[in-house]
Amino acid sequence: MDTDVLIVGAGPAGLALAVDLARHGVRALLVERSAGLFPGSRGKGIQPRTLEVFDDLGVLDAIRAAGGPYPVGMIWRDGERVGEHAMFDADETGPGGEEAPYAEPWMVPQWRTQEILLARLTELGGEVAFGRELTGIAQDADGVTAEFTSGAPVRARYAVAADGGRSTVRRTLGIGMTGETVDPDPVLVADVRITGLDRDHWHVFPPDAGAGFLAICPLAGTEDFQVAAGLPSSAGPVDLSLPALRALITARSHLDAADVTEVRWASDFRPRAALADRFREGRIFLVGDAAHVHSPAGGQGLNTSVQDAYNLGWKLAAVLRGAAPESLLATYEEERLPVAADMLGLSTRIHRGEARRGTATRQLGLGYRGSSLAVETRPDLPPDALRAGDRAPDGVRGGLRLFDAFRGPHWTLLTVGTTPKATLPGTRPIHIPPYGAYGDGVFLIRPDGYVAWAGPTAEGAAAYAAGVGL
Repeated sequence: MDTDVLIVGAGPAGLALAVDLARHGVRALLVERSAGLFPGSRGKGIQPRTLEVFDDLGVLDAIRAAGGPYPVGMIWRDGERVGEHAMFDADETGPGGEEAPYAEPWMVPQWRTQEILLARLTELGGEVAFGRELTGIAQDADGVTAEFTSGAPVRARYAVAADGGRSTVRRTLGIGMTGETVDPDPVLVADVRITGLDRDHWHVFPPDAGAGFLAICPLAGTEDFQVAAGLPSSAGPVDLSLPALRALITARSHLDAADVTEVRWASDFRPRAALADRFREGRIFLVGDAAHVHSPAGGQGLNTSVQDAYNLGWKLAAVLRGAAPESLLATYEEERLPVAADMLGLSTRIHRGEARRGTATRQLGLGYRGSSLAVETRPDLPPDALRAGDRAPDGVRGGLRLFDAFRGPHWTLLTVGTTPKATLPGTRPIHIPPYGAYGDGVFLIRPDGYVAWAGPTAEGAAAYAAGVGL
């Protein structure tokens, strides 16, 4: 075999998976058909749960330094400011405080997030093979063979399609996508340089006199603004040139053409929601946009994609090192397909104005209670109790921060309260005083930060661990 895992596509999902596999010591080859990373800002919102993932992957400090909080919306009418508008609802019901230290979305342009992930991958000894466009992929009982427009074929034990909504891998496998057009009208998105607007607000220009909406958002950590504009379905080919952007912005705002000084990246698309019929075909897995395509309105696409990779990485590593049966890989689709379906529905409702950005979009409440990997053995739990399958909360007890203890590719055996400290080979055992976010007991925490098994004592944990790579 040339490599253990071939990853096709160096977007956020592909890069996050490559980073995760590298820290597990798995040989992976990440290929990208383009000559470089995606240059635009499209996926700019990083939700709190993804910030926790980035904390674990070792890139949180760089992500925080590169971005900033979302600004308040400013509504304009006829060149006048008419009022502020909260872009996100306050999180009044979800986790917060020490249980969830990253409570609000963080803005980082997608191109910068990808640069940070690539730097981390390089630090771990990995790299991206740019200019490698896939032309064919086939598999047999032992592995996967991929062919490219240039260079030799690659042979891998497993392959992962992270090559976007128009995934060549998915189409080659014959996996369909079921979905709908969220909005028949195209949307223009562009990164531009603009003078004459403050950078403290997300400037919103409502539709007026038949013209579509216009929103201009300062991109944190840069000198750019992201322009988003609705276009009529009859517009035909979209002109992405500087003169065309100037004409559109001046027609829908009080800005002059001279205020728009540069177009750094521009694209157009029709918002749609689509879900792959399955996330796996034999030894090949789909992650990110190759598996699900979102409207950008909810800020869920990039985040759901990164978390696909985070779910799959530790499972591939456990199977590849011979510690877990291959059946563990079946839990990737079992766990992630329902989550992706829920997030698609949420994104679509937000796009149509049927829901607001709030608690659900932060993704802190997502979990895998219904998964075959979630085993809860504590009796008589109250309705609001933490259960197997839930996200493991952060917190500081006995001088120990839990996220510090969880950080890394290992499993953690957490004993809480008066229960004697438990140990289990292959895990990092820790004991903390009583903590209401957990309740007393023993908790086996997966490498991706979810409670796998929970019990009043450690009895039964070893039998569980034997089937999942410990």
